[in-house]
Amino acid sequence: MSEYKGIRGWKVQTVSTDPAASIAATGTWASGGDLNTARRDAGGAGTQTAAQLFFGQNATPTMVAFNEYYDGTSWSEQVDGNTARAYGGGLGLTQTASLYAGGYSTVPHTNNEVWNGSSWTEVNDLNTGRENLDNATAGSSTAGLIFGGYSPGDSPVISGKTESWNGTSWTEVNDLNTARYESGGSGTQTAAINSGGYSGTQSTASEQWNGTSWTSGTSINTARSGLASAGTTTSNLIFGGGTPGPVKVANTEFWDGSSWTELADLAVARNLGNAGMGSTSSSTLFSGGSPASPPAGVVNTEEWTVAPPTTFSKSNPGQVFYNSTSNAFKVTKDNSGTPLGTWSSASSLNTSRGNGTSTGSATTAAIAIGGDTGPPTLVTNTEIYNGSSWTEVNDFNTPRYIMGSAGTTTSSVLFAGRVNTPALANKNETELWNGTSWTSTANMNTGRWAIGSAGTSSTSALGFGGIIYPAVTANTEYWNGTTWTEVNDLSTPNLYMGSSGSATSALSIGGEQAPGSNTAVESWNGTSWSTLPAALNTGRQYNGASRGVYSNTTALTWAGQIPPTVSTANTEYYDGSTWTEVNNLGTARTTNSNGAGTTTGALAITQSNTTPYGIVEEWSAPAPFATNNTLTVS
Repeated sequence: MSEYKGIRGWKVQTVSTDPAASIAATGTWASGGDLNTARRDAGGAGTQTAAQLFFGQNATPTMVAFNEYYDGTSWSEQVDGNTARAYGGGLGLTQTASLYAGGYSTVPHTNNEVWNGSSWTEVNDLNTGRENLDNATAGSSTAGLIFGGYSPGDSPVISGKTESWNGTSWTEVNDLNTARYESGGSGTQTAAINSGGYSGTQSTASEQWNGTSWTSGTSINTARSGLASAGTTTSNLIFGGGTPGPVKVANTEFWDGSSWTELADLAVARNLGNAGMGSTSSSTLFSGGSPASPPAGVVNTEEWTVAPPTTFSKSNPGQVFYNSTSNAFKVTKDNSGTPLGTWSSASSLNTSRGNGTSTGSATTAAIAIGGDTGPPTLVTNTEIYNGSSWTEVNDFNTPRYIMGSAGTTTSSVLFAGRVNTPALANKNETELWNGTSWTSTANMNTGRWAIGSAGTSSTSALGFGGIIYPAVTANTEYWNGTTWTEVNDLSTPNLYMGSSGSATSALSIGGEQAPGSNTAVESWNGTSWSTLPAALNTGRQYNGASRGVYSNTTALTWAGQIPPTVSTANTEYYDGSTWTEVNNLGTARTTNSNGAGTTTGALAITQSNTTPYGIVEEWSAPAPFATNNTLTVS
């Protein structure tokens, strides 16, 4: 009798390291030589093996003009700059030709100094004095860009201004679409990329510069500021940063020209460190910065390296191989595209209620606001979630329910709503949360309830649709931190929809459209609404959504009511072109557009329109690229 392997068999490749989905996915961080002076908010230039770090804030903390060279192994002291400061922007492809502009010592600076390899020289200043530039730069010391920043003497103080340097003087050119500071930039004077930053809250925005203007692109996965960047507009690496809280992160993401992918983390989570402008997405370093503790800077240097193309072995889904290093048989599993996430139980709210609202940027930073504990009892409770438990904080001022909200745990806005006395009365009150307390401010123009909402902070939000009892409305209003302004209406009047995004890039998902299908999705581009060709697979209303996604190109929606009365646990993921069914919630429910977090990490915060619940579930999705699973015998 023939042996089975003689009839049916296959070759199993022996490898010393696991195959990877891409060359970028082979990248790892390794420790490099320490700086001589612990620093944060410095400027950087050069490459991984010939880098420069200059100016910044030391551990005292004191603003310094120190200047150090890195040779790939150790740092050495060089001639100091002229004006000690930090938070400026550094440029330079090499360690012998660099520039440091702007920054702060006691006031925001316009100062501009150029390094020629032996000394610093004061040259023509920036047009606009600003700080918190850090890595928001691109290009060389003779042809560069600086963008964004914080300028207390300007209006608005969070800047979108871009200035171009020709080796002699700075010229104002077209602004960023999203004003922000502490973003991560790289590239050249004519082809740059800028990601993340702080625009009232930590941002996921990413924009590209074509030599004339900025264009908004695909959002990064993790909202953060104080990140660093290396590479080009088609091959870009971002790393480190701080998220709301503020929590320092070690996350690394790679841009291949079409999408962002999570890669290996830094060893030390920190923000406000630096990478040289001459470094690439396959060979860079991250020096200095501020970890969670202490806040005043570190000496750490980490070096990023990917496998050489000659040794790279690409993984294929279903590929079985033997790893001789780990002495294990493995199989490659394809995690590309749709996040293969699952829901699990999280800590419940302290006060179980329905018909409230919630928002937040992450599974470690969410806020649940108001609702009712059973009609007609309204509550003004506010609770903050830190990733493990909910904490009662100060109540808001005007009792109401079925409201809209936008922002984060430290900067959010609450608006609209309904009361029962008089019956079904529309509310237009607006309140601002500063991380400690609520303050009443200017009312909406049109009171209503069951409203859609999007936004990044207490100074930038969008309210749309809802019911001006008894009529469903398409009305949309924009909040700038001071006043509400009527802008273009939804294509179709709607209420009880899922909603996510920012004031300039939002989605209205499903809902109780009148007339129309509750599978419809509308997209806001900052000016007008349009109905997307990609409809939900499961039509619903009262659905939740990823409120920490500040873009209209990706979203997660879950739960809701399939008319007339069926609650669902169904979850769907949007990739910018189609909606895909992914794993369901543990408990079917309705949520009144509640939620927090992103497409890879979200919270379903139950605030049912029928029975008050306090239960919360957490969505967690792995990095969206191929992984290798060890085969075991059982």
